[in-house]
Amino acid sequence: QVQLVESGGGLVEAGGSLRLSCTASGRTFSSLVMGWFRRAPGKEREAVATINKSGTSTRYPDSVKDRFTISRDNAKNTVYLQMNSLEPEDTAIYYCTAGDYYPDYYWGQGTQVTVSS
Repeated sequence: QVQLVESGGGLVEAGGSLRLSCTASGRTFSSLVMGWFRRAPGKEREAVATINKSGTSTRYPDSVKDRFTISRDNAKNTVYLQMNSLEPEDTAIYYCTAGDYYPDYYWGQGTQVTVSS
């Protein structure tokens, strides 16, 4: 069983930045594809970033491309999400996720990100 613990959420003004962190335990970290999802009130959940096991390949939807950056440190069992130029539309609960081939099998408890206008 994989445990994921997020940190770094909070309240920020539009145009600001936040960095989310997620530490994993329970399995060899480098065997996991990692990702970040978000769920905003009244909206479907959305994958905002994924990263492969070695950290050499990342993917983003158009809604966050060029603003969000996912990275990982396999030595620290940690994945990060750097969020820049935040917009009120980015307000959501952000979840750290993991899986063997796509990161949607294991989920963290979530961290709230609120962007004020």
